Amino acid sequence: MSEITQVTERNQTAVTPGQGERAARRTALAPTVDVFEDDQGIVLWADLPGVPKDKLDVKVHDGNLYIEAEAVVPTPANLRLQHAEIREPRFARSFALSADFDTSKIVANLDDGVLKLSIPRRDEARPRRIEVKVG
Repeated sequence: MSEITQVTERNQTAVTPGQGERAARRTALAPTVDVFEDDQGIVLWADLPGVPKDKLDVKVHDGNLYIEAEAVVPTPANLRLQHAEIREPRFARSFALSADFDTSKIVANLDDGVLKLSIPRRDEARPRRIEVKVG
């Protein structure tokens, strides 16, 4: 990422905007994330294994991007759970977004446990070539 772009990771304890300090804090795993940047904006890829669309919540509030999700791990009817390191896998991660990005145009796609977020730059924040005239 360039030095002028700000995509800053926030703390890992999940608190959704508006919940306040009274919200019950649950332990959550931080999904691994790859961020790619070009002149048009950024693309963020987050690994969310076992997460269906209805258990995924992506929000933008006050310049912050929040990703919260719960994985569904089905147990076959004829089997009994003997050991689980994480009983209800929950993911949470948040990022501060620079004002250079147009949060109203974020596109999200979930495919096979991988979330792709495309976050475009505002038109005025995109680099543009200035024509130089002679004379």
